[in-house]
Amino acid sequence: MNEYELQVYDEIVEWKRGLLKRSSLISRLSKKAQTRVNSLIPEKAHEVITSSIKQMVKATLTGSDFTTKRSQSTGLSLKERDAVFAEKMTFYRRTATVEGAGTGAGGILLGLADFPLLLSIKMKLLFEAASIYGYDTSKYEERLFILHIFQLAFSSDEKRRQVLPIIENWDQYKEELQDMDWREFQQEYRDHIDFIKMLQLVPGVGAAIGAYANYNLLDALGVTAKNAYRLRLIKSVPPVQ
Repeated sequence: MNEYELQVYDEIVEWKRGLLKRSSLISRLSKKAQTRVNSLIPEKAHEVITSSIKQMVKATLTGSDFTTKRSQSTGLSLKERDAVFAEKMTFYRRTATVEGAGTGAGGILLGLADFPLLLSIKMKLLFEAASIYGYDTSKYEERLFILHIFQLAFSSDEKRRQVLPIIENWDQYKEELQDMDWREFQQEYRDHIDFIKMLQLVPGVGAAIGAYANYNLLDALGVTAKNAYRLRLIKSVPPVQ
């Protein structure tokens, strides 16, 4: 490992430590408020959100909408790949922020439109990340890896503890994993983001909440994706002699 890779290794150790920490008391208490907010949202809205997540998972695994080129950064060092990804993150955060503000300002109908739109932005970001770090998203196993990154970013404490070892030891697990449990996938995602995203449907505050929520959700996903792919690359680097 060179000096930069050693620095990245330390950052990954810190990132993993943060992932395994228990959520804050506020986050845990918000679950009660989330249940109350959910009860105020029409059942049709819940159906739209669940269906959007299900279709996006299926499209990620079997479709071609998000496929990128084999690599956008052939021959680049890890430091250079990180720099390319940082530029992409700036674009995707800005896109998600504008989209969240626009749909949040439009009331419940446009607010509902935000769920599939934001999912699409998130998936495009993940496919970009795979390409930047040198992985071929035409391969089914790489699409499964993308969905595990998504789970790691947007799941409960317990689920994150289950998913992280899979991310860390992907070469071992990828042969055993043939599909995703989409029901568990969508429920974990909804439980993680429901409260703040449902507030986006509230008239008068939707635009501000939508912009804030989307920026932070994209940022969290980007950090997770960057470190998941860094982890795979670092593990392939020979140790310091």
